[in-house]
Amino acid sequence: MPITGRNDPRAAIVDHMQKRCILDPMKLNITPLLATVLLTACTANRQPIHLNGTWRLLSGTAITKGVSTVTDYTKDQSMIKIINDSHFAFLKHRLGEPKDSSNQFDAGGGSYVLNGDQYTEHLDYYVDKNWEGKPFTFTVSIEGDTLIQKGLEKVESEGIDRVIIEKYLRVK
Repeated sequence: MPITGRNDPRAAIVDHMQKRCILDPMKLNITPLLATVLLTACTANRQPIHLNGTWRLLSGTAITKGVSTVTDYTKDQSMIKIINDSHFAFLKHRLGEPKDSSNQFDAGGGSYVLNGDQYTEHLDYYVDKNWEGKPFTFTVSIEGDTLIQKGLEKVESEGIDRVIIEKYLRVK
Protein backbone atom coordinates (compact mmCIF):
# COMPACT_ATOMS: atom_id res chain seq x y z
CA MET A 1 0.00 0.00 0.00
CA PRO A 2 1.54 3.38 -0.98
CA ILE A 3 2.28 6.05 1.58
CA THR A 4 -0.41 8.63 0.92
CA GLY A 5 0.77 11.81 2.59
CA ARG A 6 1.57 13.65 5.79
CA ASN A 7 -1.49 12.29 7.62
CA ASP A 8 -0.47 8.70 6.90
CA PRO A 9 1.30 7.39 10.08
CA ARG A 10 3.77 5.51 7.89
CA ALA A 11 4.93 8.83 6.39
CA ALA A 12 5.77 10.06 9.88
CA ILE A 13 7.78 6.88 10.48
CA VAL A 14 9.68 7.39 7.23
CA ASP A 15 10.41 11.03 8.18
CA HIS A 16 11.58 9.95 11.63
CA MET A 17 13.79 7.19 10.25
CA GLN A 18 15.39 9.50 7.68
CA LYS A 19 16.21 12.04 10.39
CA ARG A 20 17.42 9.57 13.00
CA CYS A 21 18.54 6.59 10.88
CA ILE A 22 17.30 4.32 13.65
CA LEU A 23 15.34 1.27 12.66
CA ASP A 24 13.81 -1.47 14.80
CA PRO A 25 11.28 -3.28 12.60
CA MET A 26 10.00 -5.34 15.55
CA LYS A 27 8.93 -2.23 17.46
CA LEU A 28 7.60 -0.39 14.41
CA ASN A 29 5.61 -3.33 12.99
CA ILE A 30 6.59 -2.50 9.41
CA THR A 31 7.01 -4.72 6.42
CA PRO A 32 10.44 -6.06 5.37
CA LEU A 33 10.17 -4.05 2.14
CA LEU A 34 9.63 -0.79 4.02
CA ALA A 35 12.48 -1.70 6.39
CA THR A 36 14.79 -2.19 3.41
CA VAL A 37 13.75 1.14 1.93
CA LEU A 38 14.35 2.91 5.24
CA LEU A 39 17.77 1.31 5.74
CA THR A 40 18.75 2.27 2.20
CA ALA A 41 17.63 5.86 2.83
CA CYS A 42 19.68 6.00 6.02
CA THR A 43 22.87 4.67 4.45
CA ALA A 44 22.40 6.68 1.25
CA ASN A 45 22.51 9.92 3.26
CA ARG A 46 25.88 9.03 4.81
CA GLN A 47 28.83 10.08 2.72
CA PRO A 48 32.12 8.25 3.29
CA ILE A 49 34.73 10.33 5.06
CA HIS A 50 37.89 10.94 3.03
CA LEU A 51 40.76 11.92 5.32
CA ASN A 52 43.61 11.65 2.82
CA GLY A 53 45.56 14.86 2.45
CA THR A 54 47.38 17.49 4.43
CA TRP A 55 45.51 19.29 7.19
CA ARG A 56 46.56 22.46 9.07
CA LEU A 57 45.47 22.59 12.71
CA LEU A 58 43.46 25.76 13.37
CA SER A 59 42.40 25.29 16.98
CA GLY A 60 42.38 22.77 19.75
CA THR A 61 40.20 22.55 22.83
CA ALA A 62 41.27 20.40 25.76
CA ILE A 63 38.70 19.66 28.45
CA THR A 64 40.25 18.37 31.67
CA LYS A 65 38.03 17.81 34.71
CA GLY A 66 35.41 20.15 33.24
CA VAL A 67 37.86 22.97 32.54
CA SER A 68 38.31 23.97 28.88
CA THR A 69 41.51 25.34 27.43
CA VAL A 70 41.46 26.61 23.84
CA THR A 71 44.65 26.93 21.80
CA ASP A 72 44.80 28.99 18.60
CA TYR A 73 47.28 27.25 16.30
CA THR A 74 47.26 30.07 13.73
CA LYS A 75 49.34 32.56 15.77
CA ASP A 76 52.49 31.43 17.62
CA GLN A 77 52.71 27.87 16.33
CA SER A 78 51.91 25.77 13.31
CA MET A 79 50.90 22.12 13.06
CA ILE A 80 50.01 19.94 10.11
CA LYS A 81 48.67 16.41 9.95
CA ILE A 82 49.33 14.33 6.86
CA ILE A 83 47.05 11.34 6.24
CA ASN A 84 47.35 8.70 3.53
CA ASP A 85 45.46 5.42 3.06
CA SER A 86 46.97 3.73 6.13
CA HIS A 87 49.14 6.14 8.12
CA PHE A 88 49.16 9.60 9.65
CA ALA A 89 51.92 11.93 10.78
CA PHE A 90 51.87 15.28 12.52
CA LEU A 91 54.51 17.97 12.70
CA LYS A 92 54.39 21.02 14.96
CA HIS A 93 56.72 23.88 15.73
CA ARG A 94 56.65 27.36 17.15
CA LEU A 95 56.69 30.28 14.75
CA GLY A 96 59.24 33.07 15.02
CA GLU A 97 61.45 31.10 17.39
CA PRO A 98 65.19 30.47 16.98
CA LYS A 99 66.19 28.25 14.08
CA ASP A 100 67.73 25.63 16.35
CA SER A 101 66.37 22.82 18.51
CA SER A 102 64.86 25.26 21.02
CA ASN A 103 61.89 25.94 18.70
CA GLN A 104 59.82 23.28 20.51
CA PHE A 105 59.47 20.97 17.51
CA ASP A 106 57.03 18.10 18.04
CA ALA A 107 56.19 15.18 15.77
CA GLY A 108 54.58 11.79 15.77
CA GLY A 109 52.73 9.31 13.65
CA GLY A 110 51.65 5.78 13.02
CA SER A 111 48.87 3.74 11.50
CA TYR A 112 45.16 4.41 11.75
CA VAL A 113 41.80 2.75 11.19
CA LEU A 114 38.70 4.58 9.96
CA ASN A 115 35.37 2.85 10.49
CA GLY A 116 32.51 5.16 9.53
CA ASP A 117 33.16 8.28 11.57
CA GLN A 118 35.32 6.47 14.15
CA TYR A 119 38.99 7.26 13.56
CA THR A 120 41.58 5.44 15.71
CA GLU A 121 45.19 6.52 15.59
CA HIS A 122 47.84 4.04 16.74
CA LEU A 123 50.74 6.22 17.82
CA ASP A 124 53.82 4.24 16.75
CA TYR A 125 56.31 7.13 16.77
CA TYR A 126 56.51 10.06 19.15
CA VAL A 127 59.14 12.13 20.87
CA ASP A 128 57.84 11.05 24.28
CA LYS A 129 57.99 7.23 24.45
CA ASN A 130 55.23 7.20 27.12
CA TRP A 131 52.74 8.01 24.36
CA GLU A 132 53.92 5.35 21.91
CA GLY A 133 51.93 2.18 21.37
CA LYS A 134 48.69 3.73 22.49
CA PRO A 135 45.47 3.98 20.47
CA PHE A 136 43.51 7.23 20.44
CA THR A 137 39.94 7.06 19.14
CA PHE A 138 38.10 10.08 17.79
CA THR A 139 34.82 10.86 16.10
CA VAL A 140 35.57 12.74 12.90
CA SER A 141 33.47 14.83 10.56
CA ILE A 142 34.24 16.97 7.56
CA GLU A 143 32.31 20.14 6.83
CA GLY A 144 33.53 21.64 3.55
CA ASP A 145 37.32 21.84 3.93
CA THR A 146 37.24 21.58 7.74
CA LEU A 147 38.02 18.37 9.61
CA ILE A 148 36.71 18.17 13.16
CA GLN A 149 38.19 15.50 15.42
CA LYS A 150 36.76 14.84 18.92
CA GLY A 151 37.86 12.19 21.38
CA LEU A 152 39.58 11.10 24.55
CA GLU A 153 43.30 11.57 25.00
CA LYS A 154 44.45 9.41 27.89
CA VAL A 155 48.02 8.58 28.87
CA GLU A 156 48.03 7.30 32.44
CA SER A 157 51.82 7.39 32.84
CA GLU A 158 51.74 11.14 32.04
CA GLY A 159 48.62 11.90 34.13
CA ILE A 160 46.73 12.94 30.99
CA ASP A 161 43.00 12.26 30.82
CA ARG A 162 41.15 14.81 28.71
CA VAL A 163 38.71 15.28 25.89
CA ILE A 164 40.16 17.05 22.89
CA ILE A 165 38.42 18.76 20.00
CA GLU A 166 40.61 19.77 17.08
CA LYS A 167 39.69 21.70 13.95
CA TYR A 168 41.83 21.35 10.84
CA LEU A 169 41.67 23.06 7.45
CA ARG A 170 42.55 21.08 4.32
CA VAL A 171 45.74 22.41 2.73
CA LYS A 172 45.29 22.87 -1.00
